[in-house]
Amino acid sequence: MINQLCKEAFNTAKSKGWHDEPRETGTMLALIHSEVSEALEADRKGDEENLVEELADVCIRVFDFCGMNEYDLEHAILKKMEFNKYRPHRHGGKRY
Repeated sequence: MINQLCKEAFNTAKSKGWHDEPRETGTMLALIHSEVSEALEADRKGDEENLVEELADVCIRVFDFCGMNEYDLEHAILKKMEFNKYRPHRHGGKRY
């Protein structure tokens, strides 16, 4: 299902002209980051509806990037979620 969403997000973005020119990884990651920043601002304003919409935009940008590169995001997510089950409590020694 996730990989299908990646293909759909990429195809939609491509059909709207967002992939007429090659897009580098840094640009795509910056666009993902910009959506995360918009989600942060929505949360800071207490705008939960916009927060959820911006989180959807984050996913769509990630899906577009993975669709563009034909990454198997679904497999990567499932593998990482399984790995995380066995990590120690608050691993890494970081405060947050």
